[in-house]
Amino acid sequence: MSIADDALRLDNQLCFPLYAAAKAIVRSYEPFLGPLGLTYTQYIVMMVLWEKGEATINEVGEKVLLDSGTLSPLVNKLIAKGYLEKTKGVDGRERHLTVTSLGWELKEKCLEIPAKIGSCVKLEPQEGMELYRLCHKVLEGFE
Repeated sequence: MSIADDALRLDNQLCFPLYAAAKAIVRSYEPFLGPLGLTYTQYIVMMVLWEKGEATINEVGEKVLLDSGTLSPLVNKLIAKGYLEKTKGVDGRERHLTVTSLGWELKEKCLEIPAKIGSCVKLEPQEGMELYRLCHKVLEGFE
């Protein structure tokens, strides 16, 4: 096998364990989010809004790294479920999202999810913090 061939070995790719780990972690949310009628992506959008209470669609998209084509249908589903309310901004162009009372009730139902997921990930707390730091360092290279 040549050096060029070696570069194409799956075992030599950083992207694959990142992809596989992310997929496994996201899949581990399903038993907790499914009964609440949420997908993982809807959950992370709700986390942004629980943190802020209100934000523009653009702000949410920037935070969760989703474009408007992906985010808009997702937000519309959350609105249809009664978790969010969408209003026009002062200039009429921006759309603001606000958590409804039902959305705040949903937050209460989600409070234990991070600890449950944390118990699935077999890392020591300091290893988890280092992985978090390294993942963000990787992401900075793509900004």
